[in-house]
Amino acid sequence: MLPNENTPAVQLDNLVKRFGDFVAVDRVSLEVKRGEIFGFLGPNGAGKSTTIRILCGLLPPTSGRAMVGGFDVKTEPESIKRSIGYMSQKFSLYDDLTVRENIEFFGGIYGVPPETFPARLAFVLEMADLKEKQEMKTALLSGGWKQRLALGCAILHEPPILFLDEPTSGVDPIARRSFWELIYQLSGSGHTIFVTTHYMDEAEYCNRIALMYGGRVIALGSPAELKQSLGSGHLLNLETSNLLESLALLQGCAGVADVAVFGGGLHVTVSDDELAEQQIRSVLGRSEIDIHTLEHISPSMEDVFVSLIEKEEKEDKVEKDGKAA
Repeated sequence: MLPNENTPAVQLDNLVKRFGDFVAVDRVSLEVKRGEIFGFLGPNGAGKSTTIRILCGLLPPTSGRAMVGGFDVKTEPESIKRSIGYMSQKFSLYDDLTVRENIEFFGGIYGVPPETFPARLAFVLEMADLKEKQEMKTALLSGGWKQRLALGCAILHEPPILFLDEPTSGVDPIARRSFWELIYQLSGSGHTIFVTTHYMDEAEYCNRIALMYGGRVIALGSPAELKQSLGSGHLLNLETSNLLESLALLQGCAGVADVAVFGGGLHVTVSDDELAEQQIRSVLGRSEIDIHTLEHISPSMEDVFVSLIEKEEKEDKVEKDGKAA
């Protein structure tokens, strides 16, 4: 268990991981509170999974400090492994075993005492709603049921901290929603949940989020705080008769800070609603593009994600151009 209630569940201080000349994790510093649902959000290759593997004691850091459950990843990796649960996106289950046999196997791997295993088995079957499927071959389960089984196996030994590495990848939306209900139950019972995801809607479920890009944390806060970080700009939803031409015309348009495709329309970030609306109507009208919808909306996590990533990419480009000059 954690040494005391005030000890962060996870604490990173200038964590770095290099693979040769490639920097996968670049000076990451953050804290995760006990009982928190903490989300790691970012594109593929951002460094999320590498960070998770370091925190699970599976990879040594190049430099910096990382503490998990009060244990140092450099000097106490085995203590960390005993105090955490880990679930990867591939679930790590054995298809040729039944549901019950998988649970029994992982109970042995995690060292669950024989006298407490029956109670833990019953808990997992109840929690994951797998009681009626316990004799079924795991290979016959759908992705959503495998997901529930993998989560149950990860918490057999009652770890206070649970790492979930893109656990909902490849499952349908209904299964994802049900899975998050289980995560909330675990958080409510005192578990700390550290989850990586690239689904924007899942980021809304987290207490706090760290947005990673290029191995760095470029934003950190609650979903509401990150939405507010878009600044004083306003967001408009625009639907027109010609999406791609509208996108091209509005990029670089006066009063338009950013424009991006969102569903069947465009999300346009502007500095002033009224002036920008007049400018948008004027620019599109000159090209005989019909406006079907033009309305003010609240930003989503996808808007935050796109805005921050585009900002980082522009800054990286300016830096590279400066070095090349």
